[in-house]
Amino acid sequence: MALVTLGINHRTAPVELRERIAFTPERMEEAFAELRVASGASEAAILSTCNRTELYLAGDDDCAPLVLRWLAGFHNLDAGELEEAVYVHRDADAVRHVMRVAAGLDSMVLGEPQIFGQLKDAYALARKYGASGSFLSRMFEQTFSVAKRVRTQTAIGENPVSVAYAAVSMAHHIFSDLSRNRALLIGAGKTIELVAQHLSEAGVKDFVVANRTLERAQSLAEAYGGKGIVLSEIPDYLADVDIIISSTASPLPILGKGAVERTLKKRKHRPYFMVDIAVPRDIEPEVASLADVYLYTVDDLRQVIEENIRSREGAAREAENLVTDGVQAFLNQLRALDAVSTLKQFRQRAETLRDAETEKALRALRNGGDPETVLRSLARGLTNKLLHEPSVQVRKATTEGRTEVTEWLRELHQLDTQEADAATTPEKL
Repeated sequence: MALVTLGINHRTAPVELRERIAFTPERMEEAFAELRVASGASEAAILSTCNRTELYLAGDDDCAPLVLRWLAGFHNLDAGELEEAVYVHRDADAVRHVMRVAAGLDSMVLGEPQIFGQLKDAYALARKYGASGSFLSRMFEQTFSVAKRVRTQTAIGENPVSVAYAAVSMAHHIFSDLSRNRALLIGAGKTIELVAQHLSEAGVKDFVVANRTLERAQSLAEAYGGKGIVLSEIPDYLADVDIIISSTASPLPILGKGAVERTLKKRKHRPYFMVDIAVPRDIEPEVASLADVYLYTVDDLRQVIEENIRSREGAAREAENLVTDGVQAFLNQLRALDAVSTLKQFRQRAETLRDAETEKALRALRNGGDPETVLRSLARGLTNKLLHEPSVQVRKATTEGRTEVTEWLRELHQLDTQEADAATTPEKL
């Protein structure tokens, strides 16, 4: 079974390209249906976050070129636009890559924990749409096991250096005392939940959480003493907030330049600090051109993040060793499964030969044959049939110079090397 991982991430593509090939929840079922047909893969999974879009495929052949064309077509792009940004990993390298992703070793924020949950969600979606079979299931289960060991056995996750933490850290560059500022958080997912936590720890006491569903917005807001609203109510609160951080799965911008421009006239030059963590973006890029607005995207957080990850570099080396062990364990598991399949075929063939020779012997006995003669004939016939094909193949391999086959035969049957050498040495006269 061949494994292929194809994708783009924050290192290979800017946010403008990443948002164009992000998969929205509404199109996931359609994507799974098309992907397996277009690629010819028997199994598939799709991971789509603000920092990466990756496709994991298992099948009999290398399907990377087909997948690239499908990915471009699905998002109405020319394949040439993606080629320079796309990376492809195969087989053991693909397993290593997905384990590094799950452990946070390939993230913009080294060791960030959210990607682990996002990868679990991706696997759950693949199962929901019937796209994940036994191969990907084994790979993901091993991957999650490795990621958990990284979390529990290293210090890679001890210091808060997530995208959410970086966003809140940048707010200190604009406002010296965050306890005086009110925050509007757009979205109510795990990222925004982390943002709310870090803002609260930084002193922010006044929250408004806007979400598509009011119940989820209220639940998150109330945990931090705030107010939950629906997305359509955002314009009513814009003038009263100073910090806006957004992370939703909306395919279209939620906050436009016009709305911000109208609100700025009421604020009398009080600055806005905005961070758009979403891909596709929630805040129109043109908002950045307005006076008194400091708008940052997920890519702008890179410098803050790089300063924060240095404390995790030692732990990352330990994590890489755990990943290496995890990859080897998975490959060993696959080899063991392959051995089981081969041994099963070997046993079935031997049993077929046995049954044929047994039936032949029984017919001879029913016809009055001498039992001892029949029994000896049975043993001789079964031995010859069991050894004929292996003997032919060993002679052929030896003639071709593949002498290791003879060594494997000796090892398999525990043949004594000295006895084997003596059997081929002429007697002295």
